[in-house]
Amino acid sequence: MRGPLGTPVDASTLRSYDDPGRLPRHHLQRTLPKRVGVDGRWVLVALVHAVGIAVGPRADAGIVVTVVAVCATTVAWWGSRSVLFAAAVAATMLLAAWQGQAAWRAAEPDRLGRWSGWALVVADPASRGRATMLTVEVDGERFDTFAYGATGRKLAAVATGEYVRLAGRRVVRTGVDARRAAIRHVVGRFEVEMVGDVRVGSPATDAANRVRRTLREVAEDAMSPDEAALFSGLVIGDDARQSPEMVQRFRAVGLSHLTAVSGQNVAFVLAAAAPLLHRLSARRRWAVSLGLIVWFMVLTRFEPSVLRAGVMAMLSATAFLAGRVASPVRLLAITVTVLTAIDPMLVWSVGFWLSVSATAGVAVLAPLLEQLLRLPPWCATALGVTLGAQVGVAVPSLLVFGRLPIVALLANPAAVPVAGFVMLVGVPSALSAALLSTGGRSFVADAVMLPSQLGTRWVDQVSRVAAAVEPPPTVSAVCWVVLALVMAGRWWRNRVARQTDVPI
Repeated sequence: MRGPLGTPVDASTLRSYDDPGRLPRHHLQRTLPKRVGVDGRWVLVALVHAVGIAVGPRADAGIVVTVVAVCATTVAWWGSRSVLFAAAVAATMLLAAWQGQAAWRAAEPDRLGRWSGWALVVADPASRGRATMLTVEVDGERFDTFAYGATGRKLAAVATGEYVRLAGRRVVRTGVDARRAAIRHVVGRFEVEMVGDVRVGSPATDAANRVRRTLREVAEDAMSPDEAALFSGLVIGDDARQSPEMVQRFRAVGLSHLTAVSGQNVAFVLAAAAPLLHRLSARRRWAVSLGLIVWFMVLTRFEPSVLRAGVMAMLSATAFLAGRVASPVRLLAITVTVLTAIDPMLVWSVGFWLSVSATAGVAVLAPLLEQLLRLPPWCATALGVTLGAQVGVAVPSLLVFGRLPIVALLANPAAVPVAGFVMLVGVPSALSAALLSTGGRSFVADAVMLPSQLGTRWVDQVSRVAAAVEPPPTVSAVCWVVLALVMAGRWWRNRVARQTDVPI
């Protein structure tokens, strides 16, 4: 019998292919470098493309220096035979730099002054203190509008994809939020003077809005306001009604990712549709899967984390149809390259990089950490995934939020499985409850929503307990350092043992 690259293997070696850490050294040398090399090239392209977009708006000298450094690193890593690949990487850098410059030029308004007509709502209304903020598209450009009183209450009832008749003035947006608004492709501020009628948008957005409103209404009938807001966040990433205290609490204990739709939500959507998908042929299953993913992305408003998860799922389904097995690292690298090419502003999106970093940590570090943790398999898997994700998001979390909670290692294993259950049953149970309560609230509808209610309450209580026991930042940092040293020591011992073929 022969291995993946044609090398002879016996039965004991074949059984160990699911655990690369248990492979003999000669098989590791024959199998791993090729995979690492291919995935490494994709990772390099993704990083070069992102860096090119980031340095694009800066001085041209910086771009030239970066291109030279990237080409030299490429040739040094893959050898002189990779000159053509180095040239392609350099071209990617230059193209990305041009994209970055063009993206920031497009963030400046072309037309200002008075305007009236039908404006397209491109983001759901959000509360900003006493004001209601709404992002609308006017003549192909996006503007933020802030309304108060009766006008604000009227705008708070609209949804993404709908049209609202407005009259007012378009002005340049200034201040510290101007750059943050530009990342959302917002070029200015619309000073609203009159709000008129509202009309529905396309059939797809109208259907998504109906589902979102139904989920929100059912949750508000069956749960307390805080639990209903958390339920909407867990199921479809709708965090508009979450209180500032809840947002801060979930962020402080490392659970904020639960209310940002990710690959777990996409996987649950496909799992719920599995009985139907298994009855279809391969091509129809692929087409229906892609349709479900796109519909879920419309439902969850194309947030950065949703885009990352959705595109990765599409690429995975396409690779499966073609009879290929692509590694998560390669899928992630291709996803980052594609999405930043379509929308260069994602390079400056904190939510996008948190999602990418967490996915990279789970894909690369979790299997290694699972082997290093001397725990039962079920516990090692849960802690390995949690620790890998936390290490992955360490840099963006520290830079943006200034913290990396150690309590997240316990809060995530306690909350994630239950949150996953709510994600899986939340949409079908809420829609079923809505049908059962058509003539008014019913006991049966409340019973249908009870599992989701209990699951949501559990996640909320885990966040409260975790916030209460989270140590000060200094103590948390010391715990992380100690944990890193322990894991590094175990890795070194395993490496030495593998080289000497002496089991530990």
